[in-house]
Amino acid sequence: MIQVNAIGDACPIPVVKTKNAIKELNGPGVVETAVDNEIAVQNLTKMANQKGYGVKSEKVAEGRYLVTMTVGEAASAPEEPEQETCLVTPESAAARKNVVAISSARMGIGNDDLGGVLMKGFIFALSQQDELPKTILFYNGGATIPCQESPSLEDLKSLAAQGVEILTCGTCLNYYGLTDKLAVGEVTNMYNIVEKLTQADLIVKP
Repeated sequence: MIQVNAIGDACPIPVVKTKNAIKELNGPGVVETAVDNEIAVQNLTKMANQKGYGVKSEKVAEGRYLVTMTVGEAASAPEEPEQETCLVTPESAAARKNVVAISSARMGIGNDDLGGVLMKGFIFALSQQDELPKTILFYNGGATIPCQESPSLEDLKSLAAQGVEILTCGTCLNYYGLTDKLAVGEVTNMYNIVEKLTQADLIVKP
């Protein structure tokens, strides 16, 4: 059994830690993840069901839950009819031009502090995907994210090291007085931004 401590970790870190532990199993086995909120329990349970793992959860104390996944044991759910699946090989996935376009330092509309937390979580989760985007575009308020002192800087550097192209609007950097603060990726222009978007196979805009 591998035990994972995700107490105090914000979404999506409990799921990422658990996925990494499952990889360490390298076969059938059990992973037990400790979390401190019901939302994390729900996220982990959903992941287990999607992967076909056996899963159970229990509240062991106030603000403490254990989610146990049995890898190699199918979850007890009714069988679904087979559906035709389009397989994606590593070669074809790498050839896709998936683009992430980020136009704000915050994700969603509502509380700004929450929006900043969500955007940080989004970029971290993006760095943990099996299939990474080809390009990430930053413009308008999003141009602050790849700059010095950004809470997402290390995740962006990790993405860049894995071959993801990170481009930030030069006009936007100049407008916000950040031209000399860009810490990862390259400066781009509107023509190139339009070109990347119009030629993309998939555009993701958080």
